[in-house]
Amino acid sequence: MQKKHSITEKLIGSPYESMDARTQKVARHITERKFISRNTAKELDDTITVGQRAADAVANFGGSWTFILLFAIVLIFWVVLNSYILVNYNKAFDPYPYILLNLFLSMLASIQAPIILMSQNRQAEKDRLNIEHDYEVNLKAELEIMLLHEKIDQLRDSQWNALIAIQKEQLALLGNLMEKTP
Repeated sequence: MQKKHSITEKLIGSPYESMDARTQKVARHITERKFISRNTAKELDDTITVGQRAADAVANFGGSWTFILLFAIVLIFWVVLNSYILVNYNKAFDPYPYILLNLFLSMLASIQAPIILMSQNRQAEKDRLNIEHDYEVNLKAELEIMLLHEKIDQLRDSQWNALIAIQKEQLALLGNLMEKTP
């Protein structure tokens, strides 16, 4: 294992065993020349439960203009209908302070709030997974760039050595020519 991860150990500057799990994962992917990027959204969607799917749907609908407009229409209809019945028949199924309407609104809020919180918790989990994945991809990219720099430096050094050898050879040939010339 020590020999296998020597490149990443050199680049990161710490032994493989002392790296955290994500850094070890990146080191393995570099030494094995494997891709690290993946579709985290698909991973999460494959493991989603029916309750989580329902919570997301409720949160999406509850946070939309469609919901706000429909809710406003229902509230206005409730108030107008009760007021009309009260004015015309002197009796209403939910008279003016609209206590029944308040009860329904409270029940809706008490059910909707935890569902939205469940959806937000799932979104936070998605965000955390995406952040961890981004870290791994960025770390691997950074290490790969460092490896490329190292290879380019080695190539440059070998080219310089070759150029110096050619120059020495040319100088020797020039020296031979100068000796032969009267």
